[in-house]
Amino acid sequence: MFFSRKAKPLIDRVAAILASYFSVEATITAKWCSDKLDVDKATDAVKVDDTNPANAFTISLPFCYKTQQANVKAHVLEALKGELTEQQLIVSQHIASGETKNPAVNNIKNIIAVASGKGGVGKSTTSINLAFALMQEGANVGILDADIYGPSVPIMLGNTDAHPHSSDNKHMQPLSAHGLVANSIGYLVPQEDAAVWRGPMASRALKQLIDETLWPVLDYLIVDMPPGTGDIQLTMAQQVPLTAAVVVTTPQDLALADAQKGISMFEKVGVPVLGLVENMSYYQCRACGAKDYVFSKDGGEILAERHGLPLLGQLPLDITVREHADAGTPLLVSAPDSPLSESYREAARALSMQLALTVAPRTQQNKHIKGDPIGVASKL
Repeated sequence: MFFSRKAKPLIDRVAAILASYFSVEATITAKWCSDKLDVDKATDAVKVDDTNPANAFTISLPFCYKTQQANVKAHVLEALKGELTEQQLIVSQHIASGETKNPAVNNIKNIIAVASGKGGVGKSTTSINLAFALMQEGANVGILDADIYGPSVPIMLGNTDAHPHSSDNKHMQPLSAHGLVANSIGYLVPQEDAAVWRGPMASRALKQLIDETLWPVLDYLIVDMPPGTGDIQLTMAQQVPLTAAVVVTTPQDLALADAQKGISMFEKVGVPVLGLVENMSYYQCRACGAKDYVFSKDGGEILAERHGLPLLGQLPLDITVREHADAGTPLLVSAPDSPLSESYREAARALSMQLALTVAPRTQQNKHIKGDPIGVASKL
């Protein structure tokens, strides 16, 4: 096939197609494109096989998008009108480690705080389901329960009787449930006991949970924050290498007022806020399909616009979310094909993409990546 000399290079054309698809600038998507061959770093030999032909063109997305990669590939191929074959176009993804003010935690590329200004907005349930949604989109994910006084992650993962092991009495192996690695004060303190600690003591305990857990290599560590803007929140923001934060709210004015305080706190301590997740946006009748806006309407969208933030997702009020959380059977594991699970995956894709577009990659990408530790304790 012949082209005039004025024809744009293939990389420029694919970048323009991706820019239109993802609604971003072509100068951004051009960085995702390459017509270079994959080279074996050990032998310097070009890797050419059935999955990587000699004239391959690669799109490497910097965010997790596994369930939609086939759609991206089909869209690009159609727009190129036969210029590349299906075998020649390779779509993959690679999550970079985001830059932070504090030194990185070993093996963790990005730490994302999921916060709310007040309790009762479904923050913990949202954290768990977003973590599993990110996993289904191809990321390696862990979750840390930062609610020292009211840990709920063990209940929602269905492993309340599990305890992390230690081979040296200094470091803990995280628990693993349904493929998600996790740690929580709830695994260390008996369920019926309360952690009656002052703020500084609780903050130190949280710091130990992060630093003394032998995390495997994770693209994202989701931190389920306690509600409010107190000592633990400040510890996370000032002493932990938080890459970014997500704020969960419900649409009514009372929750929005507290969510605004959470946004302001992260802005003051220099932690980027990726956006808002509006939980309990509406109730949809199972019998007739009608939507009732129980907790008002469009509140999250209004607050997001006020702060110039994206609304990452609007999640419905649904009894199955509560049932799965109480039973310790995560929704996205038990019913991955449900419309509700897809709502969480949409929010997870938006979160991952916003992080890639908002936070610069760490200058020394692999310095803190030590490799997966042996012996992650598995419960389920």
